[in-house]
Amino acid sequence: MSKVNNFRRYNPLIDEWIIVAVNRINRPWQGAKTTVSKNSEDTTSSELRTPPEKNQLAPGGVRSSGAVNENYQSTFVFENDFPSFTEFEKCAGEEENDDLFKQQEVRGVCKVICYHPDSKLTLAKMDLKEVRTVIDIWNQQYVELCPKYDWVQIFENRGAVVGCSNMHPHGQLWASNYLPSIPLKKHESQKKYFEKHGGKVMLMDYLDQEISKNERIIMRNEHWTWLVPYWAFWPYETMLLPNRHVERFTDLEETEKQSLSSILRDLLIKYDNIFECSFPYMMGWSGAPTGSFLQEDCSFWQIHLSFFPPLLRSATVPKFLAGYEVFAEKQRDISPEIAAKTLREMDGVHYSKRN
Repeated sequence: MSKVNNFRRYNPLIDEWIIVAVNRINRPWQGAKTTVSKNSEDTTSSELRTPPEKNQLAPGGVRSSGAVNENYQSTFVFENDFPSFTEFEKCAGEEENDDLFKQQEVRGVCKVICYHPDSKLTLAKMDLKEVRTVIDIWNQQYVELCPKYDWVQIFENRGAVVGCSNMHPHGQLWASNYLPSIPLKKHESQKKYFEKHGGKVMLMDYLDQEISKNERIIMRNEHWTWLVPYWAFWPYETMLLPNRHVERFTDLEETEKQSLSSILRDLLIKYDNIFECSFPYMMGWSGAPTGSFLQEDCSFWQIHLSFFPPLLRSATVPKFLAGYEVFAEKQRDISPEIAAKTLREMDGVHYSKRN
């Protein structure tokens, strides 16, 4: 990997930025691959599972960089060997600030968070103590990185269909010295609502109304509510919200972290039970920005956890962004209300444990 920082470029046509991670092109790939048919038009994908003895995320595993993992017994965190964000002295591109050609250096850190030493487990199959350990690791990472970086993104891609290259239970953390495009939009939208509605927090107002309507709520406990958003795009997209106003992950109380471990596992069990498979998804936390924003009033923010699962009709039929959705506007095939009803009615016992 080249020892230079990456950069981001601005698209003035749609008012968005894109990260150009030139140092990741040689990143090794262990996930799904496509095969091309004789007519060069049909492609089929298959999940390529890493043999246990070659699992780079397992305890004692040898990674592509040559680094050897600790023989960890619980969780394990290490810096990504092929990161998009780095803290080198030089950048791969020069700064530009023209209306049509804007380029900025990006700095930060990327980490891999192994949830468990057992490659056969997922968050849905772990016990509550093990899930709570993962939550504590998330909190520990936030505490460590929030003072330095404006955005700390904890996320998980599960399943080859969403780009996961290793089926070992793990997630990632990317911390950057700037506020990325989507968090920036959330920041501005919540602030605008806050100012327009006399200091009311958008997602707290939204949660109150969802509770009143009771059409898209899947599950609630003392501290958390799990629902399908009114505006959901992905077939079984969901959002997990605290029942009280919480700006950042580090503001969660001990009782809230404990009940989070419970509802998070219950949520993932229901996902797996829909099509009786290890349900793929993209998961990510969003909360008030950090770093330089710690000195600003961010009381209009509400922390939330989003899940974007691609499966639509079965374990083998994913939804892809295509055609009109790429060039014009997103669309979905089942209503959020039907999705919520389906998830509510799912058994709370994991399908693999049924008699």
